[in-house]
Amino acid sequence: QVQLVESGGGLVQAGGSLGLSCAASGRIFSINAMGWYCQAPGKQRELVALITSGGSTNYADSVKGRFTISRDNNAKNTVYLQMNSLKPEDTAVYYCMAVAGRQYWGQGTQVTVSS
Repeated sequence: QVQLVESGGGLVQAGGSLGLSCAASGRIFSINAMGWYCQAPGKQRELVALITSGGSTNYADSVKGRFTISRDNNAKNTVYLQMNSLKPEDTAVYYCMAVAGRQYWGQGTQVTVSS
């Protein structure tokens, strides 16, 4: 089992920045990748950014150049999402995800970007 605890998020004006963090516990040695998904009201959950255990990253086209995913290189059980130049359409619940045999999910944190 892997447990994920997210922090960060909140309300910000368009053009502003927010940071999210996610700490994993449990069977962290079995984690192959961690990432962030978002789900806006009435929409499906979709990938925002992913980072593998090897350090490779992948981003949704909509956030490339604005969001950066990174991880704690010492502990390797914490992943961060720095969100810059936020837009109202970035408003969603953001979920941390870890792959360790299967997908594990955090409880989600709300990000609201006002225009």
